[in-house]
Amino acid sequence: MGHDHGHDHTHGANKKALWISFIIITAYMIVEAIGGFLTNSLALLSDAGHMLSDSISLGIGVLAFTLGEKVANHSKTYGYKRFEILAAVFNGVTLLLIAIYIFFEAFHRFQDPPEVASTGMLVIASIGLLVNILVAWILMRGDTHDNLNMRAAFLHVIGDLLGSVGAVTAALLIIFFGWGWADPLASVIVAVLVLFSGWRVTKDAVHVLMEGTPKNVDLNDIIHTMENTDGVLSIHDLHVWSITSGQNALSCHAVVDGNLSIVDSQKILRTIEHELVHKGIGHVTIQLEHSEHPHEDSLLCQHDQEISHSHDHDH
Repeated sequence: MGHDHGHDHTHGANKKALWISFIIITAYMIVEAIGGFLTNSLALLSDAGHMLSDSISLGIGVLAFTLGEKVANHSKTYGYKRFEILAAVFNGVTLLLIAIYIFFEAFHRFQDPPEVASTGMLVIASIGLLVNILVAWILMRGDTHDNLNMRAAFLHVIGDLLGSVGAVTAALLIIFFGWGWADPLASVIVAVLVLFSGWRVTKDAVHVLMEGTPKNVDLNDIIHTMENTDGVLSIHDLHVWSITSGQNALSCHAVVDGNLSIVDSQKILRTIEHELVHKGIGHVTIQLEHSEHPHEDSLLCQHDQEISHSHDHDH
């Protein structure tokens, strides 16, 4: 199964990318926080605050990948794969709180701009910018398109990168023009970025927790594909949801011709499963029923009258 191998490979690459990024970001976040206190720069402190949320996000990402590898058991039949989504919610909410704190702090600084040691601020912000570029490059080599965790981490780092650009610009404005307000202004710009990425990550993660239809799945296309399969008369009770990033599941009832043999029914199932894998759904459960089989009584079906089949492409 090449499909499985590819999945494991990107999983390993993602985990490694997150680990390396976590170590680099955490180390520099401590440097930037100390630098922000020493130089009295809110722009540096807010960037360090954003880096802290980055570091948490990357740490949780690593933990989510590690826990996600734990095998399913009787009490958690999907294993711990959902932990990643819970982590993304936590991550998003943390970002929103950090943004609100920066706004609050900047408001006071606009009214009374304090002295900022701008040269020290410039040096620290410039190194921060290089660190963020390096980490963004490492994460880009992972799977930032389909994996919510990786995407959250990547968005954080891009926000950081822009935060560093803001801090560098503010330091230059203070050095050349003596504009003390450039420091709180840069921190407000960072806060807006933090607010946006926090909101997006939270919204996407809550969508998954609410069992919403995955963004990369076209429901009409799925229905069309299944109803156009030879032997299928109609489908109902259709549900499509995400277990975690990049792992979609589907369940439905399909009404088929009552004269079909078991072998033909299995063929129909195989065909549908094959089609759906190419449309991003790896875990498919379909209950076949006959047209004379009333839907209201589907709980009371006789066993010999229905064929229920579940197949998981991931194993």
